[in-house]
Amino acid sequence: MAVLQALTERVKGLALAVGFDLAGVAPAGPSPETGFLHDWLARGYAGEMDYIARRAAERVDPRRVLPGARSIVAVGFVHDPAERSGGGEDRFQLARYAGGDDYHDVLLGRLRAFEAGLEALVEHPVRTRGYVDTGPVLERAAAARAGLGWVGKNTCVIHPQLGSHIFLGVVLTDLELDPDVPVADHCGSCRACLDACPTDAFPEPYVLDATRCISYTTIEARGAVPEALREDHGDWGFGCDVCQEVCPWNTRERRRVPADPLGLRARLAPRAEWRAPSVAWVLALDEEAWRRATRNTALRRAKYRGLIRNALVVAGNSGRAELRPLVERHAEGEDPLLAEHARWALERLGIDR
Repeated sequence: MAVLQALTERVKGLALAVGFDLAGVAPAGPSPETGFLHDWLARGYAGEMDYIARRAAERVDPRRVLPGARSIVAVGFVHDPAERSGGGEDRFQLARYAGGDDYHDVLLGRLRAFEAGLEALVEHPVRTRGYVDTGPVLERAAAARAGLGWVGKNTCVIHPQLGSHIFLGVVLTDLELDPDVPVADHCGSCRACLDACPTDAFPEPYVLDATRCISYTTIEARGAVPEALREDHGDWGFGCDVCQEVCPWNTRERRRVPADPLGLRARLAPRAEWRAPSVAWVLALDEEAWRRATRNTALRRAKYRGLIRNALVVAGNSGRAELRPLVERHAEGEDPLLAEHARWALERLGIDR
């Protein structure tokens, strides 16, 4: 047992050495935390994210992803969200993680370095498979089992000292490691996240209806933003941070941000053009300008059409009639999805079409 514990500590130490802020170990089999998935899918909460159901069995039992897997090494990296700038009345808000280098690329490089070092560490061949938010693994469930924090009522992993602005990664391995002890749930009777959600996306604590979540409707969904939800989007144009911003565990007084010797947090910081973008600037982007502005960022996920669709909703909520020429261009355009959102925006701005 002492040998197993020593190996586990060395493995977690390697994860920290390559740049991660947190590391823990969970068993590789199914758990109550993964067993909820089938019910969640049956309730229709995944919306258009069909890829979740296609590999649901693997998400429930990670050993199907890597046969022979015994352990999951879960890692976390704290994103240091800058304070919101005041911006203007026509601001286009995006989730704080989205304006810098794409976190998938930044952290996947660190994960590959960990996998490469693992075999050297144990001095024999090791089978691994690692993911940063793109594989058929429920990272949050693995992270909670590995002691990186508890899954809060807003379905984010919350660390008692680091808060919930944490990117997660996982490495499945056939190494036998000593599992960590999960962290107790500290949400208590708090309802701040549930009550603050602009679109009432939480049908109950710890359950997210993605089809109502602004992060889903502005990023994952490819069709129309449901009209009943558009006003509640406010000025959110890509993602949403509300349920994390109101969380008491994310206050500046409580939350600690670790040192960044490798400069990874600096790479994730928003670029100048995305620190306080206006909806007018976004609406004026053509596809070539969009490609330049979003190069190597997570904003690419919404694609050009999705970002303009979102900007039209923000414009409709802005009350700023001076946006009319930019909106009308899309109302008269050939894309039916953008034209419909533009007509809605013009009606909201008091302009009949």
